[in-house]
Amino acid sequence: MKITFPHMGNIYIAAKALFDGLGVDYVIPPQNNKEVLNIGTRYSPEEICLPFKIMIGNYIQAIEQGADTVLLTGSCGPCRFGEYCELQMNLMKELGYNLNFIVLDMPKDIGIKELFKRLGKVTVTSNKSMYGKTKALKDALTVANLIDEVEAKAHYLAGYERNKGQCKRILNDCKKEAMNCSNPEEMISSLRKYKDKLKYIPVDINKNPLKIAIIGEIYTVIEPFSNFFIEDKLMDYGVSSKREMTPTWWVKNMALSPLKLNSLKIKQSSKDYLSLAIGGHARECVGEAVLAQEGGFDGAIQIFPMGCMPEIVSKSILPTISKDKDFPIMSLVVDDMTGEAGYITRVEAFIDLLERRRNNVLLGS
Repeated sequence: MKITFPHMGNIYIAAKALFDGLGVDYVIPPQNNKEVLNIGTRYSPEEICLPFKIMIGNYIQAIEQGADTVLLTGSCGPCRFGEYCELQMNLMKELGYNLNFIVLDMPKDIGIKELFKRLGKVTVTSNKSMYGKTKALKDALTVANLIDEVEAKAHYLAGYERNKGQCKRILNDCKKEAMNCSNPEEMISSLRKYKDKLKYIPVDINKNPLKIAIIGEIYTVIEPFSNFFIEDKLMDYGVSSKREMTPTWWVKNMALSPLKLNSLKIKQSSKDYLSLAIGGHARECVGEAVLAQEGGFDGAIQIFPMGCMPEIVSKSILPTISKDKDFPIMSLVVDDMTGEAGYITRVEAFIDLLERRRNNVLLGS
């Protein structure tokens, strides 16, 4: 068995730590790019959303490197992502590929026993003891948490840094060094080193940079290729950004969901606008918009793939939030046909709008 998985943000770093710790064979697909998207678009249904197409490209490129098993998270909600595993299994069979799929669904949907059974399939070729397997999982979660912390800190401090581009360089170096580590312990040590580095970068505490929250559909806000590396571009513009949705947020949300203790703050914040879970992360999007305004952010950018029904619902609600709270929110829809130039122009125009609003407030006072 040689395992692979689709790219989504920094998951590949935590996955490397997990598989190295377990001692199982794996393939990390090449980083997402236009070639991956072209492959996925060529073989996917035309009307399917962008994440599906990119994932198919990931699988095909990983198969070329010997992968025969796909590890995929699932969703049993109304969102079409809940059908991804079945659709992708059938599509890959039609293309002549014989792939095994291991789907990790929410415990509230499949039960704890079934979840552990599926996790057992991941470790079936590992010669580690139960303690070793548990340690490998713990180390992988530690890695995921650390890289998320480093990334979040770098994105936020970019607006305050004295030496332009330093946060971005540290973040990129952190990821490169992590991937060169040969075991989870070495990777954890490396990530902690870079986390400490960010504590000591020169910052200007007198700066008051624009602060923008990134909200929307989980895949397109986490996977940088799908959103044209918007967080990197905001760093280049000297904007501080924040994104609540991360891989570790998803794990925590999944673990607490059977107890109904997941995302309590988000649920509370969204209740006046969207009190029900309608699939995907529509309620999270709405709640995060409210929390961003309450947290002193200047605006929010919603990102979602074309045809994503939960996000279309949240998009229809966001203008009401914007009006009620005098809080600018821009929605960006991404697809394989989206042009980068027009997309970036809209982001830059939104930044200009926020700057003018701030200047008008200062002049008014």
